Amino acid sequence: MDQKRPTIIDFVEKYTAKYGEATFLRQKVDGVWTETSFNQTREQAHLLAAGFMALGLKKGEKVALISEGRNDWIFTELGILYAGAVNVPLSFKLESDMDLTFRINHSDSRFVVASQTQIEKIRRVIGKCPAIEKVIVMDPIELKEGEIYLDDVRKAGEQFLKEHPGEREKRSAEVLPDDYANISYTSGTTADPKGILLTHRNYTANVDQALSVISIDEGNVMLIILPLDHCFAHVAGFYVMMKCGGSIATVPCGKSTVSLLKNIPSAISEVRPHVLLSVPTLSRNFKKSFDGAIKKKGKFVEKLYEWGVKNAEIYNREYYNAGKPCWKMWWRKPVNALMDKLVFSKIREGFGGRLKFFVGGGALLDIELQRYFCAIGMPVFQGYGLSEATPVICANSMGHARFGSSGRTVKPMDIKICDEEGNELPDGQTGEIVIRGENVMAGYWKNPEATAKTIVDGWLHTGDRGYLCKEDREYLYVTGRFKSLLIAADGEKYSPEGYEDNLADGSKFIETSMLYNNQSPYTVVLVIPNKTALAEEVKKSGLDPESLEGKKAQLSIIKAEVDAYRPGGKKAGMFPERWLPASIIVGETPFTEQNGMLNTTMKMVRGKVEKFYMDRIEYAMTAEGKDIFNEKNLKSL
Repeated sequence: MDQKRPTIIDFVEKYTAKYGEATFLRQKVDGVWTETSFNQTREQAHLLAAGFMALGLKKGEKVALISEGRNDWIFTELGILYAGAVNVPLSFKLESDMDLTFRINHSDSRFVVASQTQIEKIRRVIGKCPAIEKVIVMDPIELKEGEIYLDDVRKAGEQFLKEHPGEREKRSAEVLPDDYANISYTSGTTADPKGILLTHRNYTANVDQALSVISIDEGNVMLIILPLDHCFAHVAGFYVMMKCGGSIATVPCGKSTVSLLKNIPSAISEVRPHVLLSVPTLSRNFKKSFDGAIKKKGKFVEKLYEWGVKNAEIYNREYYNAGKPCWKMWWRKPVNALMDKLVFSKIREGFGGRLKFFVGGGALLDIELQRYFCAIGMPVFQGYGLSEATPVICANSMGHARFGSSGRTVKPMDIKICDEEGNELPDGQTGEIVIRGENVMAGYWKNPEATAKTIVDGWLHTGDRGYLCKEDREYLYVTGRFKSLLIAADGEKYSPEGYEDNLADGSKFIETSMLYNNQSPYTVVLVIPNKTALAEEVKKSGLDPESLEGKKAQLSIIKAEVDAYRPGGKKAGMFPERWLPASIIVGETPFTEQNGMLNTTMKMVRGKVEKFYMDRIEYAMTAEGKDIFNEKNLKSL
């Protein structure tokens, strides 16, 4: 073992031995919460590693894993890693056959492990995945040809350990810090998501880095609401908790992932977590439910609550400067303590009464939401990272937070802010966030061109915009994206170029388009129409293109082009349904170099387009603007 550069295997061996019989995993089975110790977790890793070796899995080979969060997810991944192989974690949110087929085939996976809730997806595509030798099913359901139970792998492991003593240990010892642990696929466009190569050392380094800015007490319980396939759940979730001697609980799923969301409130009240690993959209939902519950208690309680929240927000300021200046704030502190006792503590009891803080991942968190949760004594701490950085780059934490910032940058890690020419900018100036450290990915699987563009001389170019705080350069403020990823309300990201290109290239009526979703309720598409082609088309029906009827007919043609990607349309299935636009903006000003909406290589400058059309985007988010025949669309023609 390299003490300075441990593998995940070294890490797990060390900390499971350290905490032994203490509880590490909590899972609800048949209505009862079960507890699994650190030692039992290690034993499961050994057993499944031997089972995979019995199946013939060799060092460096790939296994795809698709399941909701549960103990078997963690046992399976550790088994794969202990066998010297690479886990390819797939999001259980993947619905498209093309998405699944591409990832399984592109990763060169030899086996697929799936839970009961996900098995039908795998059965649909398995015929298109010729390299898959066996599908391993976590649950005792009726098997089909080519499928075996995960328990069969365990039994094979028991036999292998008896017949080949020392072989499992020998394989695990061959794993080196720079060996791949995961191929983690970006959301990407359906045709070309990128496989992020994360090594054993990427993970163990990022755990130490994360703990340079956050702290967890031994025995603390974390409820993980995020999917386990993302490296954020790995690092901020089970590896951090493992090192600190804490335990993790997962939300019970049942036989379908639909029940996951419904089970979150009961899981919180039953687990009584100290920490929640969540996404911004859930924080918003929690606030709505709190407000609703308070409202039911009558006008007096509602007014008291609102006044108390306002008082606490004023007292807390930006967190780091809470209660200052003292001469102005002296009376707010005792008032806040009284309100906390009378009102806020009752809200916290609904969360089990032990919650110290939320960790927010995925998307940027609204500053007003940060102020609110801090006011009621359950801070939601904004962090920032990306999968290519394994993923934690910075985070706010107890005693160390600035609302609006993404927190202190982790150590050891180099960070700089660069302009578009790559020159380093002074603190306080906005540019691209660029980092260097042991958490930087090994590259993109089978994509050296994308790797070379993203990692330059060891520096990872994040594609995100931000600046370092002038008063305290430890704090990073993230302001947006250079790259064109859309971010949904639940933090899921999606690259829109494939859809945009296809819509424009596949339609004579649309010159160009831009998808928009920035933690919005739904996706909007801005289209620049080919007015000549539209006018000629409606004339064929004997309509005047300038008349109201003619303009409505043109908008109907545009709508039909956009709707072609929906289920039942001629282009259905090409792109994930959840990212298809629900609202259409017909733009009047084309994208040109002259107006800055195209760059010199004729690529759309997304930020400029968004800024120019922001009033139309905001209008498209209203009920009136969602109607394709709205007055602004008609006027644009």
